[in-house]
Order: sequence, then structure tokens, then C-alpha cells
Amino acid sequence: MSGARDRLTDSLYGLGWAGVRRLPEPAAAALGRSIADTVWKRRGRGVRQLEANLARVVPGASQQSLRQLSQAGMRSYLRYWMESFRLPVWRERHIQDSVHIHDLHLLTDGIASERGVILALPHLANWDLAGAYVTTVLKTPFSTVVERLRPESLFDRFVAYREGLGMEVLPHSGGAAFGTLARRLRDGGLVCLVADRDLSSSGIEVSFFGERTRMPAGPALLAQQTGATLLPVTLWYGESPRMEGRVHPPVPVPSQGTRAEKSAVMTQSVADAFAGGIAEHPQDWHMLQRLWLADLPARPGAGGAATAPEEDGAAGHAKYGEERER
Repeated sequence: MSGARDRLTDSLYGLGWAGVRRLPEPAAAALGRSIADTVWKRRGRGVRQLEANLARVVPGASQQSLRQLSQAGMRSYLRYWMESFRLPVWRERHIQDSVHIHDLHLLTDGIASERGVILALPHLANWDLAGAYVTTVLKTPFSTVVERLRPESLFDRFVAYREGLGMEVLPHSGGAAFGTLARRLRDGGLVCLVADRDLSSSGIEVSFFGERTRMPAGPALLAQQTGATLLPVTLWYGESPRMEGRVHPPVPVPSQGTRAEKSAVMTQSVADAFAGGIAEHPQDWHMLQRLWLADLPARPGAGGAATAPEEDGAAGHAKYGEERER
């Protein structure tokens, strides 16, 4: 069954990239809303988890408010997919007109400094569109890391898609990716990392909306090792078709402390910037998986410590974020 499901998943994504891009933009948007509402009404695991996550972001919200917010969240999520399926055929002017970044000078000044720049983003709005803006409008290539997906053919699709947008894509496996990113930064390059959810079980604990979770150590460690500037970025959807974003002030490397202590302080600063952006635009946070430690299963023999759940399919995107039962 697993092989058949993998082939079906790959076929559906292939159909999306081949078919949706041919639709007129209003038709693609309407299709996305229709799919979103259908999935939302079924109230599967992904939708229920989205509501549980949003309950932390909007404490005190009524159940009805959370349901309305999760519906808006699913529509935002499917807008991401409809845009992403069409993004490879967008012209530069279309991308430029669709994105507005506040405090962009923080990024362009960092690029001009040639000391290297790390952009850390949460799963807000359309991070692929933001990447296309950087490569197409700002004319700046960058490197990023993606989780190795199952089936392999689907992973190859995602790599080809993002490489087609001008990104260097490295698989998230072993230490090779970290070394390559460090070299790019030392050469004055740009690195972009989606960094609001740790998949390694070795991330740094942070306080996030008043509860503990883990976020990747990579952005802080890269900044320490290379001297690159670390900039958090948050995104949100404005009136269609515009997406907006904000480049937050640089996260400094503390002058004192061990590497681990410095990483903890820096990662908490990144988490705080993410939380501010998510709180302002909770409907655009596409977190349909378990995130907080209180929700994660304990690692066997780890004294009750939680471990990140294993992803099923396209990094949790397939089946709209549903996770494998344990």
C-alpha cells in the first residue's frame, strides 16, 4: 500500500504543476478555495492540529472563532499551493507586483556588505514566492535546505521546481548541507532557511507563545561560525494578489557565553520575531503538524523528553499536514 500511496501522491503533485499553471489566475484561486473548504469541512487530523496550534496563538478565542480562523488558514494554505504550482511560469514583473517587503534595505544592505546573510523564515504565507522575488527581482541567488521526501520522484520534483526558481537546493541529511551553507556564507552568499519547526530532535528549546518547543540551531550556528548577518523574516497575505513581508533587525551574536548559550539566546530572538509576525497574521501560518513539546510523543528511554514526529509524504504537505499515527 505504501508504494501505491507514494505513486498517487507523486501523480497528484505532478498534476498540480502540469495542470494548475494552465488555469487562468481567478480559476486557480477559486479552485484553491474550493479544495480548502472541502478539506476544512472534513475536519481531518491536519485541520484539528491547525486549530490546536492556533489556540496557542490566539489564547481565549472561542471555538467558533478558532473554526473560522482555521478555515481562513486552510484557504491561505491552498493559496500557497495554487501560487506555487503557477510560479514557474510567472514573469519577473508579475512577481515584482505580487510582493512588497517592508524594511527591505536590511536585506539589500546585508547583501552589499558581502559578509554573508542568513534569512530565517517561519511557515508563513508563500516562502517560495519570497524566494522567487529574491532571485528574480533582487537578482540574488541563494542556497536553501529541503527535507528528503518520499517517494524519491516527489523529492526530485521539489528540487527541480525550486532550482527552476533560481535556488540552490541541498537535501536535509547529515552534516554535508551545513558545511556547504557555511562555505556559501563565507563567500558572501545568501542562505534562506525555514526555521520554525525542528525535524532533527536536536534543536534548541525556546519559549513560543508561552510554551516550550524546539527550533533549528542551524541559523544561529551558521551566524556564529561565519560572521554572516542573521535576519528573521515574516510574511503575510495582503489583498490578492499581493503578499507582504518584513525583514526584522539583525540578531546579534552575544559577546559572552559558550556556543550553546549563544545559540540559545539567538534562537529565542528568532522565535520572538516569528511569534510577532504569526500573532499579527495567524491565518497565514501553515502549521498543520504538532509543534509544541507538550504535543509530541516521548522518546523511548529519554526520561519523557519529546521527539519530533516522523513526516509522512511530502514533508507533511501531502494529505494537508496529516501525520503518521504512532
